[in-house]
This record gives sequence, structure tokens and C-alpha cells, in this order.
Amino acid sequence: MRQYIFGKPFEEFSVVEQTQEIIVTDDLLNACPITNMTWKINNEDGWITYVIPLDRDDIVYGLGESMHGINKRGGKYVSYNTDNSHHSDKMHSMYGSHNFIVIDRGCDKSAEAYYFDTPARVVWDIDVDESGEIVVVCETLDMRLYEISEDSENQTLSAYDATKIFRQAIGQSFVPPMWAFGFCQSRWGYKTESDVRNVVKKYREADIPLDMVCMDIDYMDRYIDFTVNKKRFPDLAKFAGEMKSDGIHLVPIIDAGVKVEPGNDTYDEGVSKGFFCTNMEGKPFQAAVWPGMTHFPDFFQASCRKWFGSKYKVLTDCGIDAFWNDMNEPSIFYSEYTKKTSGIKMLINFLSKSAAEKYAEIDNNAYKDYRHFYHYINGERVLHHNVHNQYGARMTQAGGEGLEKLLGKGNYLLYSRSSYIGSHRYGGIWTGDNESTWDLLRTNVKHMASLNMCGFMYSGADTGGFGGNCTRELLLRWLAFSDFTPLMRNHACMGTRKQECYAFGDTEDFKRIINLRYRLVPYLYEEFVEAARDNSMYMRPLGFDYPEDRTAKAIEDQLMVGRGLMVTPILHEGMTKRDVYVPEDMELIRFDGYTFTKSQARKGWQQIDVPVNEVVFFKLPEESVKVTREVAKCTRDINMDDLIEL
Repeated sequence: MRQYIFGKPFEEFSVVEQTQEIIVTDDLLNACPITNMTWKINNEDGWITYVIPLDRDDIVYGLGESMHGINKRGGKYVSYNTDNSHHSDKMHSMYGSHNFIVIDRGCDKSAEAYYFDTPARVVWDIDVDESGEIVVVCETLDMRLYEISEDSENQTLSAYDATKIFRQAIGQSFVPPMWAFGFCQSRWGYKTESDVRNVVKKYREADIPLDMVCMDIDYMDRYIDFTVNKKRFPDLAKFAGEMKSDGIHLVPIIDAGVKVEPGNDTYDEGVSKGFFCTNMEGKPFQAAVWPGMTHFPDFFQASCRKWFGSKYKVLTDCGIDAFWNDMNEPSIFYSEYTKKTSGIKMLINFLSKSAAEKYAEIDNNAYKDYRHFYHYINGERVLHHNVHNQYGARMTQAGGEGLEKLLGKGNYLLYSRSSYIGSHRYGGIWTGDNESTWDLLRTNVKHMASLNMCGFMYSGADTGGFGGNCTRELLLRWLAFSDFTPLMRNHACMGTRKQECYAFGDTEDFKRIINLRYRLVPYLYEEFVEAARDNSMYMRPLGFDYPEDRTAKAIEDQLMVGRGLMVTPILHEGMTKRDVYVPEDMELIRFDGYTFTKSQARKGWQQIDVPVNEVVFFKLPEESVKVTREVAKCTRDINMDDLIEL
């Protein structure tokens, strides 16, 4: 793995392994030394354009959290972390920026991989107009470019080989406790202790396993970080203890913005110590989010990260050991520079608009405001726009380092909305505010493969969709896929229909689907930990395991899970059958909610029946897959000494 250094790049965050360094001098700028690449400087703005040629059958993997398929050919992508829930192939930016690609040039040629390490904006054109090339425009001259290709002995690399080399270079992925593989219920709208207790009660009454319940911003005092609304949660420590006694972990949200409120400890400390981002005049930058006007912590300062991470103690002292970081792109409703009206009038105007209008306004304002505030990095004042994509990742670093100090390594769960390669060492992610559509269920499958390539193994989507009104059938099919994803969380927005598994009438079908998760937890967790340790992938495209099989390489709706399983979810409304490609002789496993049945599946195409209350998947016959003998109500009750071979 070689590192090409352009100009004065931002401090290293992603790569932790030493690499061969090559300083790009003026001579090299005029003559790119990489075999399959050319580059040139745009003299007008100083940006660099990189061009990589593609042959007709080449496959391009990577880019983590991005739209389009597992094969990124034919898509345009913009690495610029964005708070926008309207996910479609026309959406070029999402919540994370993961500038890693792998090019599979066929089994008779070596694969190659590239990582464009810059927190600035990057625009990708991957053969959009069948140009036969990848064009990458980095909006900075100061960056690191990493190249992975065949070694000095000309040893041919597969796409999976190249990915594992990269994974080793960026460091081990975050590993949470086993209970983080339990089922999580969430909704923006659980406002009180009574609301949360009622959710747990109904799941227990329905005999549906459950390990976690998320607490959105309503648990806070006026949406202020590291506070608790005493009217809604009179004694959080006592309540958290009550939940723990029933095997339930509470998962409160933490947002990036700190409310401007003299007298609040977090605000006062941040101001006095210079821990907040500054505006164009050098004063703390003010932007509106949920609590009103806020300041953003300058997470690029190590001292700020240490300070912010220590603040989680307010909640860990109450027995909380799981958190989700949100609004950390950072999301901005408006600022001191972009607001058009003020106070309650602005809020009423904002709330009266449609969702599409709201997000468009937030996105437009935020894009302007990212050029209105600054960070102090190694004594220099740096415009946020130039390091934007790493902001949320540094918040995850702050939280992860703080929680490790407070609770110990491996004893907490942390996941974030915004991300950049490097934050995978400190926490997981979820893929943001999606919608209740079949198309986004299909996107979830594709995301899991691409995210694993970039180190984000503890990840998952809002099962059932955050926005919109989920149907019974969609939720059941989504849960059947989420049975296999590390983060399995049903999350919905206030104003949408109730999406809990007990909100659709008869709960038996939901119980059957989630029962599978709790039978599989020992296998899933063991495989996850092993993949983290050896820098492999927990979820993979079929083409990574079968690099000489052209049909397997074209499959985007089946994934390998761990060393022993292949998942084949139903991804279209009304379907109870599907065609499955079996790349080698396997065992077909059918789970009806209580019993596993096995049959032989020969190599080639198979059509399988999958009723809405069953899950069908495949097992490699030589691999060991151990499951629980019984279904536990929570992971705490799983008997790891009484497992059976599937």
C-alpha cells in the first residue's frame, strides 16, 4: 500500500498502519507514477482531477454509504455529508463520506484499490455516460492518495484481497458487547418514562424478544445535551436499573449542538475554554437546531474531544451504556448568517412546510453556513467547508474515547449518523433517516456490503423506514433481512403510523421472524468479532467469495454473512417466491419461527418459496453454525453453554 502526499494534507485520521510515502513533487504532478491513473491540476481553482480507465467488464466496489448498486458503475456521487432523508439514486450525497474504491478487473488480472483521503468535498463520476473511466475531482490540492495494487512479486490480488489490505491499514472495527446484537425498538415520540415502559411491556406480553429501547430528543430538558427532563423521567437512574433488571438497555440520543444558554455547565465550560467553532468574526458560531441557537463543539481539538467525551458521565452514572450520536454532519436549520425570520415565527414557518421543503431549506442553508464557521487545528484557523466530512467522525471519536474511559473497552454501544473512515474504530453507524419503501429495503442490502468494505461493520438501517407509513408486509420482510445485520433497530418518525411489532394486529408473524435473530445471535456475534480481528468482512458481495463466477459477481440482492451463511431476502412487495443463485452446493435452511428444516440446494439457479412469516437462507455444508436451543427474551438470557449445530 503506497501513500501519495499532495501539498499539506490534513492530519491523518483514517490510516493507522505505516505505509510507503511518496511526496508528489512538481515533476510527479506532471507525470503520474500510478500505472492505471492520470491526474491533472485545474489551474483555475487548484483542484485535482484523477482519471482511472475501465474496461467493459470491470466492477467498481466501495464508497460505503452511497446510493446506486454494489457495483458503483453508472453512478455519480458527491462526498459531502448531508442531512437529507430523500434517499434515491438521484441523491448524490448521504450522511457519510467513504472515499474508498476497489476495481475488480477480472480473475486473470490483479484488482486495485484507491483511497482518496481528504475531508473536503469530492465528486465522483463512475462511467456515468459509458465513458469507460472513473473521474474523481477533489476540491483541494492538499490530500493523501493511497494505492493498493499487485506487490513487487506481481502477486495477483482479488477484490477481497485488496479490501482486506485496506481494512488492516485503517485499524480494527468497533466491537460492541453481545447485547448490541439484540433487537432494538425506537421511535421519535417516546416522550416519557411511561411511554418507554409501555413499549417494553407490550413486547414482553407478545413474547417478542427485545434488548434495547432508544430515547430520542424528548428525554432531554428542552432538547439540551447531557440533561434529563425531570418531569418526564423523574429518576433516570432508577428507571434504567428497572429496565436493566428486565434485560433492557436504554439508548439515549446525543446531538452535536450545545444550546446557547449561560448558566448551563456544558455551555459555560465550552465558552470559557474556547471549545466551540467560531464565526467569521472570531466569536462562537451560532446555528439553530432542536434546542434553538447552539454552538458546535470543535471536535478537531483533542482537548475539546476529551471534554465532550467526559460529559457522557451524566448519563453513564445513571446506568446508561448505549448511545446514538445524531445531527452531526452538522445539521443546521439556519444560522446567524442565513436566517430570514427570527424566533418562534421562523419555527412556525419551518414546521408548516412539507418534509421536502424543510429538507431542501436545511440543505441549502447548511451548505452556505459550512463556509461561515471555522475550526482551530494545530494553531491554524481552518474553514469548516474544507474539513466538513470529518466533523461527525470526530464527534464519534470523542464519544468513543470518553465512553471507553468511563465504562471500559467493549462495555458500551455507540453509533452515529455522520461518518468518515476512521470513526469505524470508535463506534458504528446507522444509515440515517430513510423512508418506508421497498426500494430503500433493497438499498439497505447494498449498503451493508459497501459499508463493510470501509470498516463500518456495526451498522444497519432504520428497519421499516423512518419516514412514511410502513405496511405489515414491508416491516416483516425488512425484519427478515435485519435478522442478519449487526444493528437491528425498528425506528420511525413522529407523525407516522405506529411501527412497533405489536401495532399491526396479530403479533405471531413478527415473533417468528425475530425469534430467528435470537437463535442466531451466538453465530452472528462470533463471526462479527472474528471479522473485526482479522480485518475481513462480516457481510460481503457474492463476488468476493466466488471471484471466478461471473454470475455471482452480478448478484446484488444476496449477501454472504460470516463464513457460513448466504442470505437471500424477499425485496419486492407481494412476492412469496424468488429466484436464488447458489454458487456451490449448499444447504437450504428454512425457519418457521420455531423449527429449522434443511434440504439440499444444488449449484445454479433455484426458485424458493418464502411465506411472509418464514425466513429462508443458505448454509455452506462444511461450515459450523451454532445456534441456541431455545429463544431467549433478551440476549442476557441466552445460554451460551447449550448451543446446537445447525
